[in-house]
Amino acid sequence: MKSNQSIHTSTNPWKWIPTLYIAEGLPYFAVNTLTVLMYNNLGLSKSEMAFYTGWLYLPWVIKPFWSPFVDIMRTKRWWTIAMQLLICVCMAGVALSLPTSLFLGASLGMFWIMAFSSATHDISADGLYILALDEKKQASFVGVRSTFYRIASVLGQGGIVILAGTLEERILNIPLAWSITFGILSIFFFLLFLYHCYSLPYPKDDMPSKDYGIVEIANGFIHSFVTFFKKKYVWTAVVFMLLYRLPEALCIKLVQPFLKDSIAEGGLALSTAHIGIINGTIGVISLLAGGILGGVLISKGGLKRWLMPMAMALTLPCLVYCYLSYVQPPSFVLISVLIGFEQFGYGFGFTSFMLYMMYFSKGENATSHYSFCTAFMALGMMIPGMFAGWLFDNLPEISILSEMNLKSYEIFFWFVILTSVITFYVTFLVYRSLPKAGIRDAD
Repeated sequence: MKSNQSIHTSTNPWKWIPTLYIAEGLPYFAVNTLTVLMYNNLGLSKSEMAFYTGWLYLPWVIKPFWSPFVDIMRTKRWWTIAMQLLICVCMAGVALSLPTSLFLGASLGMFWIMAFSSATHDISADGLYILALDEKKQASFVGVRSTFYRIASVLGQGGIVILAGTLEERILNIPLAWSITFGILSIFFFLLFLYHCYSLPYPKDDMPSKDYGIVEIANGFIHSFVTFFKKKYVWTAVVFMLLYRLPEALCIKLVQPFLKDSIAEGGLALSTAHIGIINGTIGVISLLAGGILGGVLISKGGLKRWLMPMAMALTLPCLVYCYLSYVQPPSFVLISVLIGFEQFGYGFGFTSFMLYMMYFSKGENATSHYSFCTAFMALGMMIPGMFAGWLFDNLPEISILSEMNLKSYEIFFWFVILTSVITFYVTFLVYRSLPKAGIRDAD
């Protein structure tokens, strides 16, 4: 056994890091992106779709509460492989449930387990990455892991959606089309699981903690929690993390239905395959470009200088959807270019948000504090997203709006723009709390 571990400890990182981060990204996008379009195509109302899929975000919100226990129960390698097998089973469960009359409850149950498994996989896979590589190799491969996570984004938001859309058009049976899609995804994930059973390394430090039990871990967590809320400007930071992305949190549940719905319903009448092309190629490329530019500018000018411009870049491009809902252009190229512009703005604006969370987490228990920040970020996406469908259904019923002869999507996207005032306000609060010199990085 020891010789076997020795062999796998020195495994070439190129043999497992690319596939590991594809395995980390795919279930996340399946749970949080594919479900929105799938349930919309299966005929759920906007309120039902947004509420049910919004709940699926919960595991990423509460992930910090159980992440310490991954350290004391089994190894990171064991957790990683076990979660991949469980995710594979859940994907197969979704595939089997969709053609049945009980598809909604059964598939949501599978997605719920998949979400918890995926969040746990995030913890163990990142931990394995740290344990298996020294600091020099960690730095060398950080771009590789990010790149292949983005490739998972292309597959999850693009390739899989295109496959489902092609099947919808050819077999003219939407439940069966998505059932086949998730069946193929399950087989692909099973192959990743088998490959990782062999290829993942056995780091010598990857072992359950013997020095700390559940009580010690719980006490450590409580200490981290208390020290987090003793930080200066903590409530400014919490409000910022909850509300900075409010316009995006509202939009994210309705954009894909907007692209898919018919012209008569106020949508753009794109096919599922066309939505996959926009999301998986143009959208991802624009998002990455915006993020890269944001990082370059902050490294030169500092966070404080770029905080408000990036808040504007995150919110104001939502005007793209106001325009599209009003004009409903037939040109796929024009729609793609405009959504690419909106995604570029989002990538650019999100850079300052991530850097601020790193900055706020500095000091004692930085890792735990950063996990709390990401939990608040996830909660800020989850709650507005859950009620976005309800707003879409009920905003047109307001008397003053019902007299304006606007389509439902027009009303909704203008409401989203209105919420950008909240983003600007919380950004201003953070701006005042930052050092006068600003910060150029998280150090």
